[in-house]
Amino acid sequence: MTFRFARPIHPGEFLREEYLVPLGLSAGALAKRLGLPRTRIERIAREEIGVTPDTALRLARFFDTTPEFWMNFQQAYELETEARRLEQVLKTIEPLADKAA
Repeated sequence: MTFRFARPIHPGEFLREEYLVPLGLSAGALAKRLGLPRTRIERIAREEIGVTPDTALRLARFFDTTPEFWMNFQQAYELETEARRLEQVLKTIEPLADKAA
């Protein structure tokens, strides 16, 4: 059984709600501390773009997490989003295991 959230959570939402807002840190201030363009963090926080390995490494260093945390978050979001989008198409694909029986 797979656990699913009511909706996929974008890593930008997590960054915004669990780090930026509670710490009173603006996207621009974080970007400056990370050595990134302000627009990159703003766009992640607005859920317009995803977290790249480069950004994951920087976020992990700054927030004392791991880059895998951020990349896994991104990957889970993308998989869940695509699974929902392709739900009907995926139902039409007959698994190979069914043929072997």
